Amino acid sequence: MTVFSAKEFDNHEDVLFFHDRKTGLKAIIAVHDTTLGPALGGTRMWNYESEEEAIADVLRLSRGMTYKSSLAGVNLGGGKSVIIGNSRTDKTPELFEAFGRAVDQLGGTYIAAEDVGTTVPDLEIARRATPHIAGITEGNSGDPSPATAWGVFHGIRAAVEFELNKTDFTGVKVAVQGLGNVGYGLCELLKDAGAELIVADPYDAAVEKAIKNLGATAVAIDAIYDQNADVFAPCALGAILNDETIDRLKVHVVAGSANNQLAEDRHAKMLMDKGILYAPDYAVNAGGIIIISHEGPHFNREKAMQQVAGIYDTCLSIFERAKQERVTTAEIADKIALERLERVRNEKAELALAS
Repeated sequence: MTVFSAKEFDNHEDVLFFHDRKTGLKAIIAVHDTTLGPALGGTRMWNYESEEEAIADVLRLSRGMTYKSSLAGVNLGGGKSVIIGNSRTDKTPELFEAFGRAVDQLGGTYIAAEDVGTTVPDLEIARRATPHIAGITEGNSGDPSPATAWGVFHGIRAAVEFELNKTDFTGVKVAVQGLGNVGYGLCELLKDAGAELIVADPYDAAVEKAIKNLGATAVAIDAIYDQNADVFAPCALGAILNDETIDRLKVHVVAGSANNQLAEDRHAKMLMDKGILYAPDYAVNAGGIIIISHEGPHFNREKAMQQVAGIYDTCLSIFERAKQERVTTAEIADKIALERLERVRNEKAELALAS
């Protein structure tokens, strides 16, 4: 088991391991960077095959949150937490209270929200033990999933306009991988806009719901990569864009809500060489963190959702700059995020010297 030598380690500020004997909680919290503010990131509950896999995931995801916040223009840092366990069989109120106590030990350096395998009610239980929870009913914004879906929708809209020269979704085929809260919400938005849906999910009930309510065409989980569609929207787990899957894609655009879609950085170049426009995941899925950044006594949902819709402009600027500089969209997104981080670091250093 390694941390400092892990390839996903990127000068993280904190990586903390928590175990609660009574509830069986095994959790890892990673704080990547707090230059812009306290680290905010979701809590993922997953039955990892190994501790090494869990460490790699939390390191990679927390780094992504730093870049996501920076690119979105919000004053929050990057962090993430993972709970090792089966989200369908291992959940108990006591386990999430124990997780809340773990979060509280960081004293506000890390703020937790929901993610894959966890729900708003789960985090509301954790809230009993710590105030450092966001995206719950008490915090005004509630479940961030609808905001995330709204942002992804606008990211796809920008990609369709840029790559397909279409200003609407009429006749546009979108292959959606994953029908969780964000994936299904995205499907609803796409359907209302006139898109044709092809869907895949491991849970039959979710697929049947999409077929019945949205007129979607269902395919086997692995077959989603082989569809003749305009857009592939990964809305499940990460690292699904790799040598094997990219070679199978028959789309013009990849844009979805899943975090860390690229198995390796080089896969952005592989997509570009194949003529596929990649909308960097942390650019399009920033809706949740944007709406959470508006939480407080003066929370205004309409204003927050307007900022989420601005993901359309963010994506267009990334696409245009990447085309001009003849590099991948992933490189440009990273460059923009790092430029803001460096600027804020320099400003803080100057203020420190002045004082």
